Amino acid sequence: MTQFWEEHSRDATVEEMMLDSSAAILSKEEKPEIISLLPCLDGLNVLEVGAGIGRFTGHLAKLANQVTAVDFMQNFLEKNREDNGYRGNITFLQADVTHLEFPDNSYDFIFSNWLFMYLNDTELMALIQKMLGWLKPGGYLFFRESCFFQSGDAERTFNPTVYRTPALYNHLLTSVTSKSGDNGFEIVMSKSVQTYIKIKKNQNQVCWLLQKVPREPDGHQGYVTFQKFLDNQQYSRRGILRYEKIFGEGFVSTGGLETTKEFISMLNLIPGQRVIDVGCGIGGGDFYMAKTYGVEVLGMDLSSNMVEIAMERAITEKTPLVQFEIGDATRRIFPEASFDVVYSRDTILHINDKRALFERFYSWIKPGGKLLITDYCCGERPWSPVFEEYVKQRGYILYTPEEYGQFLEKVGFVKVQALDRTEQFVQVLNKELTRTQEIKQKFLESFSEEDYNYIIDGWNEKLHRCSLGDQRWGLFYAEKPLEIVA
Repeated sequence: MTQFWEEHSRDATVEEMMLDSSAAILSKEEKPEIISLLPCLDGLNVLEVGAGIGRFTGHLAKLANQVTAVDFMQNFLEKNREDNGYRGNITFLQADVTHLEFPDNSYDFIFSNWLFMYLNDTELMALIQKMLGWLKPGGYLFFRESCFFQSGDAERTFNPTVYRTPALYNHLLTSVTSKSGDNGFEIVMSKSVQTYIKIKKNQNQVCWLLQKVPREPDGHQGYVTFQKFLDNQQYSRRGILRYEKIFGEGFVSTGGLETTKEFISMLNLIPGQRVIDVGCGIGGGDFYMAKTYGVEVLGMDLSSNMVEIAMERAITEKTPLVQFEIGDATRRIFPEASFDVVYSRDTILHINDKRALFERFYSWIKPGGKLLITDYCCGERPWSPVFEEYVKQRGYILYTPEEYGQFLEKVGFVKVQALDRTEQFVQVLNKELTRTQEIKQKFLESFSEEDYNYIIDGWNEKLHRCSLGDQRWGLFYAEKPLEIVA
């Protein structure tokens, strides 16, 4: 590694550091994009590893209380000191990150740009464990890497880089626990860097924001994070594609394109508006909105399997108005009034504190903006034992449609419509059930008899729970007032 970077750090230029002849253009566009993804740094203690010549050091220091900028190469560090040393709150440290040591709870935020891909898996996991110790409770780690293949066009006599897949980074980063075993990282956001897509048609530049959180061994039915529970249970890749066969191409929510068209028509979308789809699934609704109405859509889902499939579909859809990210809506940070519309289909049933989530939605929406949600709901208690068991097994948190609407009103939304659409839900279920039986042979060509029975039995069980009055389906529309009254 020393040999490699000695070869590429002689003049300490941005072209050397980014290993690309277009570095000046790329850096100018991507720097504000990366900065926009960071949490609030005001007054924080920040550790920047792999700081290089300091492309980001100055910005971090401008906001933070103290920045420790670490790099492997003395040439890069001296250039960083030359450009940013006038700021009195930066400590410059030449070091190999695999040998770094800091006291526990030293930092609020760790920033890393193109570092992990120069470590093998053992080195990376050891560093991640150290970082969990260095971060204060609730602290954040931001990192960015080249995935799949090389991006830069610089000639290299050899290349020690490890080009992992985003899925492998997801696995490695969320598998590590602190030395005490009681803390770990959960993904707040992961997405491709749009500058590289725009300039180089390259989706392999991926960044992550993770948060240090307490580990709950029994909190996610045996899985260390809720995301792992989703990806390994209900939303395994096979499970997603199985659902898609029933809901229709691009869809994994009730009614597929049919209900999507109906509900989106309520929003009166106009070209240029920005929509966030919370729980976007594999992106069918997002492609539909962008192509039909000319709106920009950010599709966000906590399931990495969902987003992976959505991004595969985006290549063939060729719709530049749509972006996807792995994101946790309960932790994701957006500036106030970022979106004209918040849209969500059959997703919020997984989230415990719905009022807190709706408060986030309220802040994300522009004054006069709209919200549209469909979600699984419940009837009045007591529930039947079969429904109690179903909710427990899925880990759902359900409310009646009326209670759901009250949450929205308490947050400040106006023109709230909380509609019980269970009758429509039953009609759609019956239609999907009939269609599945009609295409049985075709279904079995892609899936197994067991998969087929899972769908048939599952849909019949939904119908039974609806007939008991326990399972309900709600449609919720609301607006953020144009003028906020204190």
